[in-house]
Amino acid sequence: MSSKTLFRSKKLVRAFAIAGVAVMLGAVAAEAAPRGGGSRGGRSYAPPPTTNTAPTTAAPLQRSTAPTPAPGMQQPGMAARPGAPAPAAQGSRFGGLGMGLAAGFLGAGLFGLLSGQGFLGGLGSLMGMLGFLAQFALIAGVIYLVVRLVRGRREAADGPQPAMARQGSGPAGNGPMGMPQNRVIPGMAGGSVAAPAAAPSDGIGVTPQDYDTFERLLAHVNEAYSREDLNALRAMATPEMVGYFAEDLKEAAAKGQVNRISDVRLLQGDLSEAWREQDADYATVAMRFSRTDLVLDRASGRVVSGNPQGEEAVELWTFRRPHGGLWQLSAIQTA
Repeated sequence: MSSKTLFRSKKLVRAFAIAGVAVMLGAVAAEAAPRGGGSRGGRSYAPPPTTNTAPTTAAPLQRSTAPTPAPGMQQPGMAARPGAPAPAAQGSRFGGLGMGLAAGFLGAGLFGLLSGQGFLGGLGSLMGMLGFLAQFALIAGVIYLVVRLVRGRREAADGPQPAMARQGSGPAGNGPMGMPQNRVIPGMAGGSVAAPAAAPSDGIGVTPQDYDTFERLLAHVNEAYSREDLNALRAMATPEMVGYFAEDLKEAAAKGQVNRISDVRLLQGDLSEAWREQDADYATVAMRFSRTDLVLDRASGRVVSGNPQGEEAVELWTFRRPHGGLWQLSAIQTA
């Protein structure tokens, strides 16, 4: 292998290494997007059905105390949902790696034949490059560890997350919460209604009073979060969710920041699914709402992040009601 070829190989490997680092650092930056959490009972790891309000599949729960189901086992409550998608088959990771290595050696040998160095000469060139590839692997490993650490910290708390995982909150106005048979909450301002999606699976018979409660919790949970009032949150959310809120508030305080949320107004909402389990009822509701969500420097009041003009967000909130009890927020997912 000539010195010129070796030099070109070094430049090529280093270019790939730099590109790989840039891609992985970009992934770290993308992780700054808000994430939700909580539990949806036996359906915690199954995506809720899409609705007119949330036509795209919701993001999975990023932090949850719900037990992870064993591979191939059906989650409790899943049998009640017709047409639930089967989990995709996963290929062998080892098989993919082995095939990749085999293809690499074969390609190197063929390159050697074409360049006049012979099959083994091509393999020798490949071995010369392995040292430089090891440098790339080392860099990639370090970046992978950084990504894992960042994700772990953000799963515990991504700065001053509001109750809706940085997707809005505050006093909700008379917004349209979609009801079964296209029923709308009284008092909503008239507006266009999207073509109805497939009828939601309602295994408990959600009532107009339930929808009023969901809309009220959308406002009150976020008001309490903005006030950093954990006592009020304990009355409206499950212990798991309150624990996440407490972690988020503690993380924000450590950074010298505070979350201020205001002007939340429910614009549209409808039921994704509702079902009954042994100990409680569950209802997942898609909600589109506007809000002003700002992160402020606690000492100076300077705006650290957020749009003072407000913005819209779409989230799916899951509510849990023990038999004979009251509805509480149990999970938040972005859509």
